[in-house]
Amino acid sequence: MSEFHDDYPSYETLAHHSEEEGKKIRKTLWRVFWYMLAITIFELVVGSMAPSKGWSGTLGLKVLFIGLTILKAGFIVMAFMHLGHEKTFMKYAILAPYIIFISYTIFIILDEGVYSGNSQNRTTVDPLLIKQQQDLKAGHGHTAPAGHAEGAHSEESKH
Repeated sequence: MSEFHDDYPSYETLAHHSEEEGKKIRKTLWRVFWYMLAITIFELVVGSMAPSKGWSGTLGLKVLFIGLTILKAGFIVMAFMHLGHEKTFMKYAILAPYIIFISYTIFIILDEGVYSGNSQNRTTVDPLLIKQQQDLKAGHGHTAPAGHAEGAHSEESKH
């Protein structure tokens, strides 16, 4: 059986890279990989610690994760998509629409993400629910969820 051969030259010939240039490029790509891996591990550690430290849902944690995600996206675009080798104007011409769109999306999520349809267009927190959660944390026994306390049901619903 004969070995398969095609008419295409090797990758190095197609890419016009010498062996030294290839090593430099591979070293850069591996460096970016390790940076991104370190950032991802940091995100996982912070994310796993957040509930026990009381950081869950805080603005600082949200900003941290958004910033780290944008940093990783920047590494991908600059190294793996080769935008880092373009002229400055070309970088901005390509990135500006995305930066504007992402900024607007973040604004919408942070500003409108609490919309609930009430007259103030903001979600309100039931004070009774907060009190019940505090009682449960303090160990004062079982309290019924909001709207399910004794006497909360009308007489018609019992029949």
